[in-house]
Amino acid sequence: MNIGKRPLLTVGITTASVGAALGAALLIGGPQQDGGEGRPDRQAAVAERGRTVMPFDLEETTHHFTPTRTGGVQDVVADQPDDAQQVSLIRAHLQQEAKAFGQGDFGDPAQIHGDDMPGLTELQDGYKGIEVRYRERPDGATLTYTTDEPALVDALHDWFEAQLGDHGDHAEAGH
Repeated sequence: MNIGKRPLLTVGITTASVGAALGAALLIGGPQQDGGEGRPDRQAAVAERGRTVMPFDLEETTHHFTPTRTGGVQDVVADQPDDAQQVSLIRAHLQQEAKAFGQGDFGDPAQIHGDDMPGLTELQDGYKGIEVRYRERPDGATLTYTTDEPALVDALHDWFEAQLGDHGDHAEAGH
């Protein structure tokens, strides 16, 4: 009778050992793209890489990401609406990004957030199905992403969510 229970006990120990090892491996070498939530180290790295891509000061500006039924709205605004320098830098950058995104070039977000950023591959592959519109606002600028393809809407929402996590205090959901 005890012989019949031994394999079960061995399997239990093996399963527990494998589970512990897998858990440790995931904690130590977790994925590069994890949304940034609760990861100040990742958010700091994203902010540092962002300084090489975005000309405006992340400490003086805020990104707003608003998912919509047909895509989403990204606003970048100066925290001090009368900060003409930040407003000008935001506008120049978002004009450039609108043009690049409209041509399928998402290199800047990839450089900041990583090539495995959620939604990025789908946006690069499906860029022809997305309209990207630039608009100035008194305190910065807005990019509006519109598509009638549900998979691209989902990709935009995933992309927005990843940016919210990665930018931490420099980003907010909604307007």
